Amino acid sequence: MNRNDLRRADINLLIVFETVMHERNVTRAGERLFLCQTTISSALGRLRSMFNDPLFIRTGRVMEPTARAEEIHARLTPALDGIAVALSCTQAFDPLTSSETFHVGLCDDVEYALLPRLMKHLRDEAPNITLVVRRVDHRQLPQLLTSGEISIGISYAQELPASAHCKRLRPMQPMLLRADSNPGCLELEEFCKRPHVVVSSMGNVVDDADHALSLIGRQRKVVLAVPQFSALPALLAGSDMIAILPEYVARAMAQMEGMRAEFAPLDLPTPDLSMVWRGATHNDPRESWLRSRFCRYLSQHPELPVSLAVA
Repeated sequence: MNRNDLRRADINLLIVFETVMHERNVTRAGERLFLCQTTISSALGRLRSMFNDPLFIRTGRVMEPTARAEEIHARLTPALDGIAVALSCTQAFDPLTSSETFHVGLCDDVEYALLPRLMKHLRDEAPNITLVVRRVDHRQLPQLLTSGEISIGISYAQELPASAHCKRLRPMQPMLLRADSNPGCLELEEFCKRPHVVVSSMGNVVDDADHALSLIGRQRKVVLAVPQFSALPALLAGSDMIAILPEYVARAMAQMEGMRAEFAPLDLPTPDLSMVWRGATHNDPRESWLRSRFCRYLSQHPELPVSLAVA
């Protein structure tokens, strides 16, 4: 096919194809595109004729892509990214009047402690935009960026796609959260004796605190692991349990009655909270604006001018 032949191509069909590749399910693809299942099935029929291949084989409720579909998807994703960026460059972006929808990924601690402040400002600056948030962690972030399901991710970041850009926002300084009424800060001995609650989306009960304690020949007792931070205040209230969590979460929770935040009585690693975004959207004026807002309202130094916020 040469470029003149592109006149016969329907870009809407390609969007359907990419969405089914991501969802592996006709119903979910329809929900994501706001199309009925019949319309999605009809589009798949036209796509099969276009590419002369079955593209997807139904296995139970899952649509498994053929080898040809995988090859097409690998070539199609950067092409659609380029089209989207090209179209965005022709349109002036005004946050006050824009009705754009942005798909972003946030780790649980950011969603709990930092998203409310961000949304307050976004509602003032861009009242008509929609922010669709996916829950991510460092394991999910690379795949969601590569697939295009999110354009920006805020999390601890590692092993990112080669085309991704990354900017450090703030340190994830660990703090101790407690709800007992005993005066003073916990010493190491008491810290080790207290029952601990850990937050882990994977159900892990061993984390950096255990590794740090093992280096000095000490250990603690974890009595509960929960998948998200929002449950902690209710769990700690009226108990002697304690939890280690990022500073910005601890300070947000310490505003609740009975909650107290303090630094732990041992040295703990301080990883970076980072913003990661797709290389394909780096020059998109809409995405650039949103990244500048994330830098201003999620970083450790929100007073920095926006011009200094995004490299």
